Amino acid sequence: MEFLVASAIGVMTAGGLYLVLRLRTFPVIIGISLLTYAVNVFLFASGRLTVGAPPILTDATTYTDPLPQALVLTAIVISFGMTAVVVMIALGAFLGGDSDRVNDPNADDEAAEDIA
Repeated sequence: MEFLVASAIGVMTAGGLYLVLRLRTFPVIIGISLLTYAVNVFLFASGRLTVGAPPILTDATTYTDPLPQALVLTAIVISFGMTAVVVMIALGAFLGGDSDRVNDPNADDEAAEDIA
């Protein structure tokens, strides 16, 4: 089970990094979301992968650490809000510039003029 979770985290991280390096805003947003999911699964798995164990400290011999569960729940809420903010910024940039490219093609020309 640990190998499956570790492989899923690796695949999500690789896919997220690939999409973040694209030059369009929508794949970048999807890539950031994939990286967020990978970090959430990593945090959740750090609390011990046990089936049917209570998330509280009792006299039981097996239990699940509740702190990573609380961290993941908080991270999900924060990532949802930040994704909404990034989508609105990307939509505003697209409507203002009629392009969804991440980089500015004129930035190299302006930088060359500033140096000269």
